[in-house]
Amino acid sequence: MKYDRMRHDMVEKQIEARGITDVAVLKAMRKVPRHLFVSEALMDQAYSDFPLPIGEQQTISQPYIVAEMTQALQLSADDRVLEIGTGSGYQAAILAQIVFRVYTIERIHSLYVKARKLFDQLGYHNIVTRYSDGTSGWKDESPFNAIIVTAGAPVVPTVLVNQLAIGGRMVIPVGDQHAQDLIRLERDERGIRQTNLGACRFVKLVGEHGWSDPS
Repeated sequence: MKYDRMRHDMVEKQIEARGITDVAVLKAMRKVPRHLFVSEALMDQAYSDFPLPIGEQQTISQPYIVAEMTQALQLSADDRVLEIGTGSGYQAAILAQIVFRVYTIERIHSLYVKARKLFDQLGYHNIVTRYSDGTSGWKDESPFNAIIVTAGAPVVPTVLVNQLAIGGRMVIPVGDQHAQDLIRLERDERGIRQTNLGACRFVKLVGEHGWSDPS
């Protein structure tokens, strides 16, 4: 099948070639049908090395960025992971291949509905969705082993850090509205340790603990 070949080439040439080595991440990227997470008009570009629009001024991230962020979380099969910003649902689907349960929050209703429908169609029953302001996290289900934020924040929201378990990891883009650094945080008994993974560019993280909503 055409898309199977394209997906295999994506993993080999864009992801493995750039140093992603986590076996579970590579397996998930080979399996999840990325072309189903974009519009029909963009399906033939779904495995290309760039982000794509998904409507509502949002994007599906470049495949390598998805792989890099997922690998940085250092996931285990029994982990519970919180995702801030469901978007197309692709990142949540990748996580769902690796971990026990994914909790994902989306503030844009049309994207929330579309992603939930796709998760059900594809059988991702370990993804729990919520329509809400993701910048406040999901306190009732915390603490989480890992938190991934798929939009650029002005600062790391303390409310999210507080929902990390001891030993938990968070990956979040932090910077201004045009460019960010990808930050990895680890929480242990002594506090929080941060690592800068390099430059990146995401849409704005809008919400109470992010950028203000322009509307």
